[in-house]
Order: sequence, then structure tokens, then C-alpha cells
Amino acid sequence: MRHGTRSLQAGFTLLEVLVAMAIFSIVAYMAYGGLGAVLKQQQVLEASASRLRAVQFAVRQLSTDFGQIQPRSVREELGEGWKPALIADGRDLDSAELTRAGWSNPLGRHRSTLQRVAYRVEDGVLIRNYWPVLDRLLEQEGTESELLDGVESFQLRFLDARGEWVEQWPAPDMSDDTPLLPRAVEIVLVLNDWGEITRLMEIPG
Repeated sequence: MRHGTRSLQAGFTLLEVLVAMAIFSIVAYMAYGGLGAVLKQQQVLEASASRLRAVQFAVRQLSTDFGQIQPRSVREELGEGWKPALIADGRDLDSAELTRAGWSNPLGRHRSTLQRVAYRVEDGVLIRNYWPVLDRLLEQEGTESELLDGVESFQLRFLDARGEWVEQWPAPDMSDDTPLLPRAVEIVLVLNDWGEITRLMEIPG
């Protein structure tokens, strides 16, 4: 009777403990690896979603600005002449400047709803700049914002009154009776991760 009691109270052997620890280590390692993979996948998804939001915002801003171009020229900073409502040269410069409508004024300030906007690409970043007034002075600085990074190129084409696409506006051969604005604008953004994104906007008027 005493011998049976001693057998029931006997603990695990050293070998059994080592085997149990080995199994637990393997299971813990597999669980940790699975958790790491899940966390890494979550980070990838969050980065992709953030990039998508940035691209959508930049494309929407471009579409809004170029889709609301107005035939309003602006005075040169030195007051010696006038700049066209739209200035762009897609042949060798990643830049454009234009007058757009629809500048919201929720505070009811004493200003125009027209806005002078400029775009350029600098070090792979698409930058938007705007000024508080249309006919600005030389010392008046604009407000810059970085819309999108990873930009390889920013290209524009313009559909003129003859139905021909040109890469410069105003076109060099424009006559005095040529409309101030093109019939349409094609925007091509080339990103280092998304490739080419194209938008075509018809210009009202």
C-alpha cells in the first residue's frame, strides 16, 4: 500500500521535462513567426493605403485646378506686362502656372474667388504653389505644399482650337484671334512605383 502511494506521487522525469520544453519552444517559435508575418503584412497594407490616399489627393487637386482654368491674365511681378492665364512648356520644364476659379472663401474675406496656382517637380516631389492675390508683387511669396513624392515626371499636353495637341501653351504660332485657353488638357504623371497616370480634362468655354 505504501509502495503504490509513492508511485502515484512520483514527478516527471528529466527526459519528459526536456521533451516538453522542446515542444513548447517549437510551438512558441512558430507562433511568433506567424505573428511577425501578420504584423509585417499589416504594415505593408497600411503603407499601400497611405500611398493610395496620397496619389488620389494629388490627382484630384490637379484635376480640380486644371478643370477650372479661367481666361484671366495676371500682371508681371515688376508691373511691366502681363502673364497669360495659362503658362506651360512640357518640352523641357516640369512646371506650369495658371489661373483657376472656385477658390473657396468660407470666412467671407474680401478677396477674389480666382486663384493663381503653379506646379513644379523638384527632387521627385510634385509641389503646388499658390498666391493670395492674382496680380502679385515681386516680394509676395506663395504658399507651397508637397502633394506627392516619387514623381519621375509631370507632363502636359494641350488641345488647341485646330484639334491638334501641343506641348507648350501659349503655342508659339498662336495668332491674336486664338482662344486664350486650350480646348482640353492632358496630364501625365509618371511615378516610380505606380507607373503612368493620365487624366484628360475638357476646358469649359
